[in-house]
Amino acid sequence: MKIKNRHYFLSLLIGLFAIELNALPEMIIGESSIKPGIDLIFEGGIKDDVQGANFFLNENETDVHLEVIANWSDNAPSGSPVGGHVAYLDVTAVIANEKTNKTLTVNLMPHLNMSDNLHYAQNIKLPGAVDQTYTVIFKVNPPKSGNIGMHYDWRQQVSNSLTPGGIFEFNHLNFKEIALSKRR
Repeated sequence: MKIKNRHYFLSLLIGLFAIELNALPEMIIGESSIKPGIDLIFEGGIKDDVQGANFFLNENETDVHLEVIANWSDNAPSGSPVGGHVAYLDVTAVIANEKTNKTLTVNLMPHLNMSDNLHYAQNIKLPGAVDQTYTVIFKVNPPKSGNIGMHYDWRQQVSNSLTPGGIFEFNHLNFKEIALSKRR
């Protein structure tokens, strides 16, 4: 009987922990797909403590954690791990304040966490007040020359590039709830 109670208690604790994690607001900005079989999810996440203060904005100086999740889809070339991270992409975001037209351009760098695993992201300070609206233009480009080797079979069956990339624009975004939220 004690074992059943222990399992019940553990299940309840895990369930409450999962509810707590799900209670954190997350802003799905949009979703899209690009060739050859890459699914993209664009997010505005809660600011976070990211190791490497020399490279990433400190959490206390951040409004939003912008993210792009890039994973292989069911339509990916043979050998691509469906759901696996697509590495070496060159991802940038231009954030424009719709009231003042002030802009900020950032490179989204590879990140690793427990919820999204590998993704592209950057802590940012919005170019204006957190309650204003913004346009965000994400640019997803193939890897920079020399950052990835293309084997003969890939070049023959798919392309001389990993992806042609794409530009994705999202308007009238309000990050207030995300910017005022905390992870801890």
